[in-house]
Amino acid sequence: MKPIKVGLLGLGTVGTGVVRIIEGHQQDLVSQTGAEIEIAKVLVQDKSKARNIALTAQKLTDSPEDVISNPDIDIVVEVMGGVEPAKQYILEALDRGKHVVTANKDLMALHGREILSRAAEKGCDVFYEASVAGGIPIIRTLVEGFSSDRITKIMGIINGTTNYILSKMSQEGAAYADVLKEAQQLGYAESDPTSDVEGFDAARKMTILGTLGFHANVALSDVKVRGISQVSKADIAYGKQLGYEVKLLGIAERNDEAISISVQPTMVKKSHPLASVNGVYNAVYVYGEAVGETMFYGPGAGEMPTATSIVADLVAVVRNLTLGINGQRGIAPYREKKLKTDDQIRAKHFILLHVQDKAGVLAQITQVFAEHEVSLESLLQHPNDANPSAEIIIITHDANQASMNKVLQQFEAMDVVQAIKSVYRVEV
Repeated sequence: MKPIKVGLLGLGTVGTGVVRIIEGHQQDLVSQTGAEIEIAKVLVQDKSKARNIALTAQKLTDSPEDVISNPDIDIVVEVMGGVEPAKQYILEALDRGKHVVTANKDLMALHGREILSRAAEKGCDVFYEASVAGGIPIIRTLVEGFSSDRITKIMGIINGTTNYILSKMSQEGAAYADVLKEAQQLGYAESDPTSDVEGFDAARKMTILGTLGFHANVALSDVKVRGISQVSKADIAYGKQLGYEVKLLGIAERNDEAISISVQPTMVKKSHPLASVNGVYNAVYVYGEAVGETMFYGPGAGEMPTATSIVADLVAVVRNLTLGINGQRGIAPYREKKLKTDDQIRAKHFILLHVQDKAGVLAQITQVFAEHEVSLESLLQHPNDANPSAEIIIITHDANQASMNKVLQQFEAMDVVQAIKSVYRVEV
């Protein structure tokens, strides 16, 4: 079989990793695909920049047309990031009959439906394993490994920056602002960390996972998002005392064809495997009706882990080329999207209240829960010498979100409740 030629859009950290793997693992790639994989052209911003990888100057270009319109290139790998011009380049490549591999979560979350539709029209492959959880093969697992099962829940730590921050806060008792600054100095967090710490990065990934897991056209706007910027040392300390770790979780659930998807800081029972996932690592928990509970763990970012997922997608495209079955993966959503209402979303909750320290307050608090049919798993008053108010910590049993909203609204209106300090979902 003739060599398969690849065009690379971008040569940053991940693009460099892709080059290293293709150049360094050629014998393995040939044995797996039956063909050599050759990097033909690489789009860069500055051709004169010094680089410590084995690419001749002739393979570098600052013109996207040298990649997209090159008749010799079979597969385009997009690792430049951002929505535009990446979307334009990918659609143009598909129009020219080229297969596409991308690591672009923003693009696939926002425009995946359009891109996959165009690929189907043109008989092309579009693979995007590296867009979620770096080196963890979670997309291929959902599409292929669970093809005979019915997924009911996907829950995971899919943002390394926030997991690093929460892990350090838990392990060292440090404040959020201090750990964020340290994460920025180490390069784990951007100078503008908003996308990570406010949950938007994780929401884009959950859009992709929800679409694949539930076979429905999940939109980014369907994901309810709450970040970690308001998580306090006290929240984490109280959680630890009660046997929980705070993690930013993406949670997608399906019951009776209705789905809900969220990203939120969550109290996770220490006995749950996700509670012990620390640092910049990612982990995704998948519940199937047949297989039960499964977990996938590994590095969620970085040059080589992400590049490994990209090259795995390349191998899949080349195998399809060999078999003549490109564009037949058949992963287009086929179920009608039906979102859960607040009455249908159920979970346990952790609530921390500051209330007046006087007789009868506890009875008033429990009466509110009773009125809205929310039962309590535990309720304790916690002494705090630094706080003249009484602190009440509550763990509820499973309750629907509509009832919880009414409870919290009633607390807001009560004179004896001085502050609703914290509210978290609880996963056991």
